[in-house]
Amino acid sequence: MRVNADFNERVVLRPEDREWVASPMAGVDRQMLDRIGEEVARATSIVRYAPDSYFSEHTHGGGEEFFVLDGVFSDEHGDYPPGSYVRNPIGSKHTPHSKDGCTIFVKLHQFDEADTEQKVIETQNADFLPGQVPGLSVLPLHSHGTESAALVRWAPGTKFRLHQHWGGEEILVLEGTFQDENGDYPAGTWLRSPHGSQHHPWSDEGCLIYVKTGHLAALTEAA
Repeated sequence: MRVNADFNERVVLRPEDREWVASPMAGVDRQMLDRIGEEVARATSIVRYAPDSYFSEHTHGGGEEFFVLDGVFSDEHGDYPPGSYVRNPIGSKHTPHSKDGCTIFVKLHQFDEADTEQKVIETQNADFLPGQVPGLSVLPLHSHGTESAALVRWAPGTKFRLHQHWGGEEILVLEGTFQDENGDYPAGTWLRSPHGSQHHPWSDEGCLIYVKTGHLAALTEAA
């Protein structure tokens, strides 16, 4: 299976552009954002757990990164409320479930073999740092090699300079509306821009985004 598998292409998926697809486990549905492979795949997805649903125990052959969008996601290691950012390295395993239901943004099989750090960040309680321009604040989540992930908060009316994405850029809009010269992106929109692309972003109403950069260069060259 290949979904948005050409990493030379810019991809924009708003909530109304996506459909829920049933997973092999009852009560667990997915929106596939990009994917290379079948059930075991390099994948970026929105995953929804119905109340009292679970997924069978599995090992993360290529690592797992997820962000809890709503509800409480759980496994044998703990409970993860909204805003939880979790990284489970290659070789880790768990049996996930959700008592009351939840929705998560998850990336699978995308870890560098040398990236072995396991981490949990409750972003709702974390302090943001000043960004590069007034009105911008940043919460770093993870960095390894050229890859960097963060939450970025834009105050209303904030504008950022024209810039180029070395290694590409991936964004999930969590709150508000993110904008650039190509359009407006409301909450729930997922964007992936290839290595070497550029844009001039801003936000009139303010927004909060998850952003990852520097992780698509090799994929772009191989596509």
